[in-house]
Amino acid sequence: MGRLLTGLVERVPHARSALLLSIDGLVRAAHGLDRETAEQLAALASGLHALARGAGARFAEGGRVRQVVVEWESALLTVCTAGTGACLAALADRRADVAVLGYEMTLLVRSVRSVLETPLRLPAGR
Repeated sequence: MGRLLTGLVERVPHARSALLLSIDGLVRAAHGLDRETAEQLAALASGLHALARGAGARFAEGGRVRQVVVEWESALLTVCTAGTGACLAALADRRADVAVLGYEMTLLVRSVRSVLETPLRLPAGR
């Protein structure tokens, strides 16, 4: 999985890092991030994805989240659904083309969706 994330970052000019996470914010794999930063980004990406899911239930006829994009003055964050229970997040410089980043993320997800899926965790004792 690490090689796939590395390939994504290398294919997109100005991309800095990529992260595969469960929808509840656990890091599954990362490229270009130390452990602490990966965990922080996973929590942020999970929260953004959850907000988008809730908004979709209310305002988009329950439509599934395809992509969430945050644009700061100096950076971009893109989060997309990566199979059941999983998200893919990528962080890039502001100079990156958000369309190219989203396209490459979509190609990666389509090519290995079954590997990316994360089973939902059940409470202890179930």
